[in-house]
Amino acid sequence: MVDVTKWPMFSLMRVQDLASVRKACVFGASANEAIYITNDDEVYVIGLNCGNCLGTGESSSTIVPKKLDFLSGKKVVDFSYGSGPHVLLATEDGELFAWGHNGYSQLGNGTTNQGISPVLVSANIINKKVTKVACGSHHSMALTDSGEVYAWGYNNCGQVGSGSTANQPTPRRVSCCLQNKSAVSIVCGQTSSLAVVDNGEVYGWGYNGNGQLGLGNNGNQLTPCRLIGLQGSCVSQIVSGYAHSLALTDEGLLYTWGSNTYGQLGTGNKSNQLSPVQIMTDKERIVEIASCHSTHTSAAKTQSGQVYMWGQCRGQSVVLPHLTHFTCTDDVFACFATPSVMWRLLSMDHEDFLTVAQSLKKEFDNPETADLKFYVDGKYIYVHKAVLKIRSESSWKRAILYNLIFSNVFFLLRCEHFRSMFQSHWNEDLKEVIEIDQFSYPVYRSFLEFLYTDTVELPPEEAIGLLDLATSYCENGLKRLCQHIIKRGITVENAFSLLSAAVRYDAEDLEAFCFKFCVNHLTEVTQTEAFWQIDGGLLKDFICRVSRCGAFKN
Repeated sequence: MVDVTKWPMFSLMRVQDLASVRKACVFGASANEAIYITNDDEVYVIGLNCGNCLGTGESSSTIVPKKLDFLSGKKVVDFSYGSGPHVLLATEDGELFAWGHNGYSQLGNGTTNQGISPVLVSANIINKKVTKVACGSHHSMALTDSGEVYAWGYNNCGQVGSGSTANQPTPRRVSCCLQNKSAVSIVCGQTSSLAVVDNGEVYGWGYNGNGQLGLGNNGNQLTPCRLIGLQGSCVSQIVSGYAHSLALTDEGLLYTWGSNTYGQLGTGNKSNQLSPVQIMTDKERIVEIASCHSTHTSAAKTQSGQVYMWGQCRGQSVVLPHLTHFTCTDDVFACFATPSVMWRLLSMDHEDFLTVAQSLKKEFDNPETADLKFYVDGKYIYVHKAVLKIRSESSWKRAILYNLIFSNVFFLLRCEHFRSMFQSHWNEDLKEVIEIDQFSYPVYRSFLEFLYTDTVELPPEEAIGLLDLATSYCENGLKRLCQHIIKRGITVENAFSLLSAAVRYDAEDLEAFCFKFCVNHLTEVTQTEAFWQIDGGLLKDFICRVSRCGAFKN
């Protein structure tokens, strides 16, 4: 749970104003500026206004939130800030806005005039839909929905990727090695740039004096160059600190490289690394990494929810990942980073909602208060009729119907007693024990717990069974959650089994994800037991699809 008041910028806001905040970001050289988006898509700013980075049209600071009317009703999807500071904001419609410091044309409007109000950045990105943005100290990047990377601004070290060191006044497509690649992610260090393409390869360019590009040397790079040190790995997330970088692979492995003055690489020493080195090898699967170009701090979250931090933490140098009591990486930056900025545009859940959820979760499977129990695999699961009806009446009806059908008592639905039970007499007429034999105990317990908490805690192999249940009950929300769990838990060993399940349960998005993973790790996957146990039809289809991807070309 994220408490936004851990950042001082929000501590003076009224409770009713905080309750309206849906997304937020604290930024600036001293974490003295903040932007937030409300539930009705209004954009507000507050803070010191260095370099006119609040975009209010005035140069004065404000401790009272001010609305940016120019952005009213725009659905914000991404936000980034430089240390000038300047800011970039992308909307759901693909529009790109910029404002703030512009001494190096980092706003992309072709001038070096300060941007005191949001301006629409359109030069060279006309008819392109921007989905992600990233800022270095004084340079900017944007990613389009077609996978094209654009960069502009300060270019003294080649961070714009144009092949020269001349500043770039308007957005210019980064080509060279990225010309025929489709990028899926972009990040900036202070004066460096990184991009991940759709096959998991990483490319870097710009300043490399500390090895932050991970190319095996410390020479600057004027055009994108592939990180050979990550060859054979498929990177799913990448972040950059001031002069160091972290990459997370689709197998949950963590690599770091670059500057290590404060131990921000987590290697146990303070020696810089010119090439990626794997850390946290003795820990469980990593699912999220965090850093930002304003800090020398790093953080990671494991599959079970443990949060680690290292690097510069409250002035101390922590050279090995340190287990915290936090539940999210965002809290690391609120409490220990210098400055205490946010490393991403943060989406928030509110205290009152979580309190209700926590209360419901506490009562789930509680025999003292339950008035209904399920009997699965010789064990009881205790629930509350009223909660199930209120929480998901349609899901509950589908579940009961499904079990009645497969218990060969479908004819009972024709009885007025069962019809009235489904319509209005739940508390009086529903029997006290319902036996389930179509699903395992862990799966059915997770389904019922989901109705209480909107969360699922299952290993990916068990999530397959829950995906089956979600498909049977037409529970699309639960189906999406199962797919997310499976994606986070995919490994070389279970990849083909998960692909088979995705096909079986008509989960197209999951199928595409698992197929891509199998292609990226084709040699290893085809040597697993799961691959050789698969039925012939699926195997033939897989081979045909892989061949169409060019995997068998010399």
